[in-house]
Amino acid sequence: MPSSEPGFHSGDLDDLYENAPCGYAVLQSDGKIARVNATLCSWLGAPAHELLGSRFRDRLTMPGRVLYETHLIPLLRMQGFVTEIVLDLVTANGKFPVFVSANEKRDAQENLEFTRLIVFQAEQRRTFEQSLVRSRDDAFQGLADEKATGALREQFIAVLGHDLRNPLASIDAGLRMASREPLSPKQSRLVGLMQASSLRMSGLIDNVLDFARGQLGGGLTLSRDASKPLEPTLRQIVNELRTSHADVEIVEAISIEVPVDCDHSRVGQLLSNLLGNALTHGAIGQPVRVEVSANANGLELSVANAGDPIPTAAMEHLFQPFFRGDVRQSANGLGLGLHIASEIAKAHGGTLTVSSTPDETRFTFRMPLVAWPEAAHPLP
Repeated sequence: MPSSEPGFHSGDLDDLYENAPCGYAVLQSDGKIARVNATLCSWLGAPAHELLGSRFRDRLTMPGRVLYETHLIPLLRMQGFVTEIVLDLVTANGKFPVFVSANEKRDAQENLEFTRLIVFQAEQRRTFEQSLVRSRDDAFQGLADEKATGALREQFIAVLGHDLRNPLASIDAGLRMASREPLSPKQSRLVGLMQASSLRMSGLIDNVLDFARGQLGGGLTLSRDASKPLEPTLRQIVNELRTSHADVEIVEAISIEVPVDCDHSRVGQLLSNLLGNALTHGAIGQPVRVEVSANANGLELSVANAGDPIPTAAMEHLFQPFFRGDVRQSANGLGLGLHIASEIAKAHGGTLTVSSTPDETRFTFRMPLVAWPEAAHPLP
């Protein structure tokens, strides 16, 4: 119905049809174009008189024709309408993606009189859909890469955990057996040096293994246990390093009054890394001090050594992997020990800090403890 609004003319309806932001077309029962608006003509790049009498299907790409004949027309005949069928028009500039909706006009005897088409641009939506497909493919590829990385991680860890540890265990067992036999002073010194090298290699394997897990997504794993005392584990670490570094005095002060809910082997590894670092970089002839205390305020473990202070520029990089710094150029190791110790501290919800003065360099691990019932007895 024409509008009664001022300024509206009947010619506006023709203008709305011809210049609508979508294409209109009417098809005869044989599929030939009987009427077409200017918008669709401009999209096809042809004037109306060239399009009238031609078949709409001939204006589609080959895949579009197949879809038109096998999907659009059968569905249209079956239900009388279709909506948003994706087709590509053929234009002078190439393909033009569109959405086509259609409905039929039939007479009283259900004979088809004509078909109405409405055509919308689909270029932006097609681009968006293609972007979604690419994103999906990238996600699937990323998942495949992640699985491949996981397999590589497991293979790498297996090599470290089996192919390196087993020969080292055999060497260590042989050295232990040799140390029980009567040895000359020279032989005893050589066995001691070999045991120290074996212990250091075991620590290197542990550090590289933990670093690999962290970098490849496995992360550090903890097995907490508050039912067993922590002190024997720490003293064993100190004694092992004392044996392998007989020329350096290690002064220990360990006082653990409460249960410590932690991974004993990991905390032992942390102590081993810190103590090994102090033994390597401490001043010759000066003792290394190990102090451990645990009470209601938490667990505190520190390792201190005398020697030149750590340069200020190196302090902020100490816990980064593979960092050795100028102060470490003559030292053995990969530069992973302090990094792994820091990661163990974080995994326990604690902190690892360092202070360095001309008098001493001290690394301190602090970890909060869970609140234990008042009836709980201190560890013997």
